[in-house]
Amino acid sequence: MSNKDQMKKYWKENLKYLAFLLSIWFIVSFLFGILLVEQLNEIKLGGFKLGFWFAQQGSLYVFVVLIFVYMKLMNKLDKKYGVDE
Repeated sequence: MSNKDQMKKYWKENLKYLAFLLSIWFIVSFLFGILLVEQLNEIKLGGFKLGFWFAQQGSLYVFVVLIFVYMKLMNKLDKKYGVDE
């Protein structure tokens, strides 16, 4: 298999990871923090309404976790295709 084909596969897997992680971010920040806030406010987490928590802090925590997940996935992908440093 040529190097160009390998890099196409690498890029395709990278885009797949990005689409998956950005979908999670969208669900947490937009759906949980804005659209479903009233339904989630029925649930209390540590004395706070869950919808409020997602809108104020939860989406930020999830975003930071997603950054670390992406870093780990990309390191693994880089090693798989031999483009790691």
